[in-house]
Amino acid sequence: MNTATVYRLGVMLCGLVLVVSAPAATAQNWRNIDGDVQSKNHSMFRLIDEWPDPNDQRAASGFPGKDYWQQQVDYVIEATLDTVSQSIHGSERITYHNNSPDVLDFLWVQLDQNVRSIEHSRSYKTRGALPDSIPARYRQYFNPTPFDGGYTISRVQLVDDAGNLADAKHRINNTIMRVDLAEPLRPGEKVQFDIDWSYPIPFSGRGAKEKVRDGWLYEMAQWFPRLSVYDDVNGWQTDQFLGRGEFYLNFGDYDVKLTVPWDHIVEATGILQNPGDVLTRTQFERLKTAYQSQEPTFIIAPDEVMTKESRPVHSGMLTWHFKAEDVRDFAWVSSQTYVWDAAGFQYRDDQEPIQIHSLYPRDAMPLWDKVSTRATIVTLETYGRMSLEYPYPKASNIHGPVFGMEYPMIAFCGARPGPDGSYSPGLERALIGVTIHEVGHNWFPMIIASDERKWTWMDEGLNTFLQYYGEQDYAKKFNGTEIWTQTTDGTYPSRRGPARGIVDYMRNPNQVPIMTESDIIQNNFGNNGYAKPATGLVMLREHILGPEAFDDAFRRYSERWAFKHPQPADFFRSMEESAGEHLAWFWRGWFYTTYSNDQALVNVTAQNAENLMGTTENGANYYRIEVKNEGKLLMPLEIEVTYDDDTTERFDLPADVWRNNEIEFTKGFFTDKKVVRVELDPDEAFADVDRENNVWEAASLQEGETGGTRDSNDE
Repeated sequence: MNTATVYRLGVMLCGLVLVVSAPAATAQNWRNIDGDVQSKNHSMFRLIDEWPDPNDQRAASGFPGKDYWQQQVDYVIEATLDTVSQSIHGSERITYHNNSPDVLDFLWVQLDQNVRSIEHSRSYKTRGALPDSIPARYRQYFNPTPFDGGYTISRVQLVDDAGNLADAKHRINNTIMRVDLAEPLRPGEKVQFDIDWSYPIPFSGRGAKEKVRDGWLYEMAQWFPRLSVYDDVNGWQTDQFLGRGEFYLNFGDYDVKLTVPWDHIVEATGILQNPGDVLTRTQFERLKTAYQSQEPTFIIAPDEVMTKESRPVHSGMLTWHFKAEDVRDFAWVSSQTYVWDAAGFQYRDDQEPIQIHSLYPRDAMPLWDKVSTRATIVTLETYGRMSLEYPYPKASNIHGPVFGMEYPMIAFCGARPGPDGSYSPGLERALIGVTIHEVGHNWFPMIIASDERKWTWMDEGLNTFLQYYGEQDYAKKFNGTEIWTQTTDGTYPSRRGPARGIVDYMRNPNQVPIMTESDIIQNNFGNNGYAKPATGLVMLREHILGPEAFDDAFRRYSERWAFKHPQPADFFRSMEESAGEHLAWFWRGWFYTTYSNDQALVNVTAQNAENLMGTTENGANYYRIEVKNEGKLLMPLEIEVTYDDDTTERFDLPADVWRNNEIEFTKGFFTDKKVVRVELDPDEAFADVDRENNVWEAASLQEGETGGTRDSNDE
C-alpha cells in the first residue's frame, strides 16, 4: 500500500471517528443561555469569574500565601453576675496586635448586645407590622414592646506605655463602636485600651436566662465588647449585627475572672485556674477519675444539687478564673441548678485526656445524662478523623434556654424531657443531632475561622456535612446497646445530608444561591445555609470525587486554614488543588445558582450487534440509553440496567458526559442479555426533582410505542 493510499485511509477513519463520536448537531448545546450566544461562553464547565485573583496573602492553591497575616487580640476580663437585677457588669483590658502591613488610626469594636437596644438596634427599627390575625397560642411570640437591652458603656480609655489611662474618643454606630487612637498604630506595634460596660440579661437570644424547677440558669454569650476583624479582604469588617449573620472574630488569649453567687457552678471556655477555691475536694478527685474513661461520671450527682456539701463555701460570692489560649471567643454559664457529669477522650494513649463536660438541670434527666457526653465524644472522633484532631484541652455541652449555639470549647444545647421524664425518639435524636452540631462548630468556625457574618454556609454547611457522618457514627458505635435502640442496623435517620431530603427545597422557586450573604437570605435560611451545602458535599464525597480523594482534600483544607480566616474561593480552590479535579461545573451549579437537577430517560433502543459491527464478539445486542437534561443543573449520570435474568449492571458516568452537549447524552453498550428495566440515579444521590421520568421498563410499553427496544436495522 503506497503512502497516498495510507494517507487517504487515515483521513477516512478519522472522519468516521468524528461522525461516530460527535454530539448531535444543535443550534446550541449549552443548557443555560443568557445573552449573546456568539460572543459569550455559557458552558457550565467554564472558569468562575467571581473568584478573586490569587495574591501573596491567598494563593492560587487555595491555601494561605507566603505573606498571609491576621491580627491578634488578647483580653483580660473581670465580670460579675448580679442575680438580683439579672444583669452583668464587666471591665476588660484589650491588647490589639497590628500584624497587618497597614497603619491604623482607629479600631472598630463589636457591641453585639446592642441588637436588643431600642436606641441602637436596626433589627428593631426594621421590623414590619404585625399580621392581621394572630392565633392565641402564638401571641406570646409577638411582643409589641421589645426587650430593651444593649450595653451601657461607662468607660473607654487608652493605656500608654507607662500604664497611664486617658479617655479615648469613641463613637457608637448601632452594634459597632469606633475607638480613635492617640497615635497611629504601625505594623508590628500593639495598643492597649480598657472598656467598662454592663447590660441586662435577656430571656432569649444566643445568650439568655431561664428559670427551671430548681432556680435560674444563665448562658452568657456575645457578652463583652469584642474587636472587629481587620483583614486583607475587607479591611475593617464592619457589617452590622442584625441577628442572623453570625460572627467574625480574631484569635487571641483570654484571662477571665467571673464572680457569681457562692452556690453557682460555672463552666466556660478555657481551663479553670483555681479549682481549689471553687470546687470541693470530692469534686476535684471525681474529675481526675472521670478523665480516665469515656463513660460519664457524675461530678455533681442529681441528689447533690443545691446541697451545702456540694460547695466549698456557704455565703457571699465566688470568683471562677479561666484561661484560654488561641481562641476566637469566650462564653460561659452559671447556675445553682446543674447536675455535672464528665469523661475523658484521647486520640492516642500517650495524649493527655481531653476533658469532656456536660452540665444540665435535673429537669433535663434522664435524657441528658444518657446522650450529652457520649455524643460529644463521638463528635471529637468523627470530626477528628475527617477534618483535624481537636486541638483544645476541653469540650463542654450545657443545657439551657439556647437550643443550639457554639463557642470555643463550650456549646449551648436544648431538648429536655417532659415534666414526667418521658421523651420521644425524635427528641432524643434532636439532642444527639444538636450536640454533634454545636460541639462540631469547634472546627467550623471556631478553629477554621471563616467570616460567618457574610457566609453562613462556610460554617453551618460544612459543619452540617460533618454532623451527618457524626450521627451515623453515633448509631454504629452504640448499635445493639441501650444507648441506641432506634434502628437495628446501626444507621441514623439523618435529616440533613442525604440528597432525597433536599429535593422539595430544590423545587422551591423562592430560593437564592448558597453564595448569598447571610443577612439578605429572606426565606429558607436553614435549607440555604445548612442543608443544601451539606448535601452538596455529601454528593461530592460519595459520588463525584470519592471518599479517599475528598477526605484528603478536606483534611488539607482544615489543616492549612486552622486558626486562620479562609474565604469561599479558598475552600473551592483548595478542594480542587488536593483532589486533582476542576469542579467549576459543580461549584457554579450548586453554590452560585438555584438550578435543579432533572435527568429524564427519553428512550431505550436495541440494535443487532452483528448488523452494526459485523460481529457478536462484544455481545449480541447493542443498546442505546438516551438521556435528556431537563433541569439546568449538571450532575453525574448513574444508570442501573436490569436484565431478563434479574441481574443488574451499573454505569456510573462523570459529569463530563455533558461537557460537549449539556442538553442530551446517549449511553451505548453491548450485551448478550435483554434489557428489561433502566433507572437513572438509582441511589437518589443527586436530588433529581422529577423521578417520574427516571425509569424505563420494557413491559410498560405497548407495541409500537417509542422508547421500546427495537432493532434499528428493521427500519
